[in-house]
Amino acid sequence: MSEGLMSGSTSTFSSSPTPEWLRMITSSSHVDDVVALTGGASRHTYRFRADGRSMIVQRQRQGSDRSLVAESHLVELARSHGVPAPERVASGTDDDGLEYHVALVVAGETIARKILRDERFAFARTALPAQLGAALGALGTVDPGDAPELDRIDQLDRFREVADELDVVNPVFELAFARLREERPDRSQSASIVHGDFRLGNVIVDERGLAAVIDWELAHLGDPAEDLAWLCAPAWRFGGSRPVAGIGEYEELLDSYAAVSGRTVDRETLTWWRILATLKWGIMCVQQARTHLDGVARSHELAAIGRRVCQTEDDLLRELNDVTDVLP
Repeated sequence: MSEGLMSGSTSTFSSSPTPEWLRMITSSSHVDDVVALTGGASRHTYRFRADGRSMIVQRQRQGSDRSLVAESHLVELARSHGVPAPERVASGTDDDGLEYHVALVVAGETIARKILRDERFAFARTALPAQLGAALGALGTVDPGDAPELDRIDQLDRFREVADELDVVNPVFELAFARLREERPDRSQSASIVHGDFRLGNVIVDERGLAAVIDWELAHLGDPAEDLAWLCAPAWRFGGSRPVAGIGEYEELLDSYAAVSGRTVDRETLTWWRILATLKWGIMCVQQARTHLDGVARSHELAAIGRRVCQTEDDLLRELNDVTDVLP
């Protein structure tokens, strides 16, 4: 079982937060069991106990421009509108000028293969598609004006730029870009808050289903169909046979989203965003492989992710030939 804002193995950092500092920022009398977790490129993450309560603190890495204070505000804003998310304890800036935020641990599992296969999550699997739709529906009720720190990002234009910067030469990717440009949905509607990486692995699941949505660092303004479709991309089905996160049907997700948000997303729009999601993942795979090959960060994991480009090519060809819905 993994607990907290994000799962990860223990690690050692040169400047772990002291119990004294954690007591101060959480207004606690006793802190113990401070353990470092892997926290990604933009932050350090630690689990600890304060007055007997399990908490997670994330601290900004030196040089990162991602605001943890703004992210903490966004998560609390989402919680106030019914999105299940970890409860905020504190946020601010430390003496080194680095931002941090603290939240209560949420018990549950984040590892997709366990959620999809373990017997203890059998009921959760039946409940999750509708719960995930309801969570995104609740997020859709948040006024974007209440999150002024978020920018509107055109995902098709952004990943065209990324592909060009990487000098990617891939006929399947170019075919997808052409189709997406040709069939782009109406962009005149007002923007909504988008999580940006809404999928298994970035949600905490317990035996009853969805316990919390985590990992909000890619949040931005955009079309809410982006989150719905990312959840349905073949890469994020983790071997499951059904289109929604490998465990559910489109109707369960979309009906639940509409019931909570008051907005409908048609299948044509969802399909466009799902194709873009697969294209984005393919470009991300190239990007991560280049990080290894160029010597920026030598990693077997990054190299292995690069081998998934051919899988995204196959997924895209299936999508572009309108056969995804009838094939595993």
